[in-house]
Amino acid sequence: MDLLNWLETTMGGEFIFTLLVSMIPIIELRVGIPFGVGLGLPYPVAFTAAVIGNILPAPFIIIYIRRIFQWLRAHFPRLDGMVDALERKAHLKGNKVSRYKYLGLLLFVGIPLPGTGAWTGALAAAFLDMPLRKAMPSIVLGVILAGCIMTGLTHLGFDLFATVMA
Repeated sequence: MDLLNWLETTMGGEFIFTLLVSMIPIIELRVGIPFGVGLGLPYPVAFTAAVIGNILPAPFIIIYIRRIFQWLRAHFPRLDGMVDALERKAHLKGNKVSRYKYLGLLLFVGIPLPGTGAWTGALAAAFLDMPLRKAMPSIVLGVILAGCIMTGLTHLGFDLFATVMA
């Protein structure tokens, strides 16, 4: 059985596939949950896979992103513009978060709008020098909140689609 076939036809594969999709920046679990449900996963399983996948990159971003940016600047000067843009985005988002600190981070990650989420929240936490042990609970709770919202919206969307198609 080839890998893609396994990812699409077994519950374990669908779980891993959903987890991996949810790790992708920008789309995160906003796409991960509907993707998992669309593959055939039950809602609680799709939710679990998407939440785990969305949380996994956050501690690495908080700990290593500044070093990664320094390395990129030193070895790939052509990427300076991209790194500058990401840093500006982190500082801009950080301004929204900094007023309310960890509650602000939780809400920033938890409201599933474009430009928010675990990746951007972790980036903002790194540039606000939030300690990992204090930032991660806010990010985890925010991802769970976003997951609950997206699960509800996905359920509503799939039910509405089924009703229209019936």
